[in-house]
Amino acid sequence: MYFKSKFIADDVGLSPKEIGALMVKLRDSATDLTIEKWSYTSATTWRVETA
Repeated sequence: MYFKSKFIADDVGLSPKEIGALMVKLRDSATDLTIEKWSYTSATTWRVETA
């Protein structure tokens, strides 16, 4: 799954920067997910998949 931080931020009432910080924490703690910054074109895109 791919998603842009700015769209998640709009849905949950956080800033895209806050979503990015949370994604880094999740990447470091979730052993059953692979989380990678994918692109910076007009917003950070994250790639998330099961490990």
